[in-house]
Amino acid sequence: MSDLNAPIEKERAKQMNPVVLAFVGDAVYTLYVRRKLALLHTSHTGELNRSAAEKVSAHGQSEKLEKILPLLSEEEAEIYRRGRNAKKPTKSKNATVAEYVRSTGFEAVIGYLYLTGQEGRIEELFFENGGEDV
Repeated sequence: MSDLNAPIEKERAKQMNPVVLAFVGDAVYTLYVRRKLALLHTSHTGELNRSAAEKVSAHGQSEKLEKILPLLSEEEAEIYRRGRNAKKPTKSKNATVAEYVRSTGFEAVIGYLYLTGQEGRIEELFFENGGEDV
């Protein structure tokens, strides 16, 4: 059995269903946001949870995307477009259709970067250049 923690080849990641990349990206982004909040704030968990939920919501991700979209490489932009345009098995309860499809593309990029071992790029795009205010 292969090491499940080892990065995968970019070509393999590109062949994955973009909704699966978004599935991974959703969890990774949530973990990054929660980690930053826990390390940078002394708030109670209720307040931390509200802050995290706001940032990882489809609306929050769509807003964040506006800041980082011009910074994406061509490869990342292609992953974003594939995620944005993919047929989703569910609908968002608390976001517009536009926010939901954009957030799926956003999450697909994070999933792609994470699975290919590019955690530094995740930090650079989503927490440095994008001005994450956690």
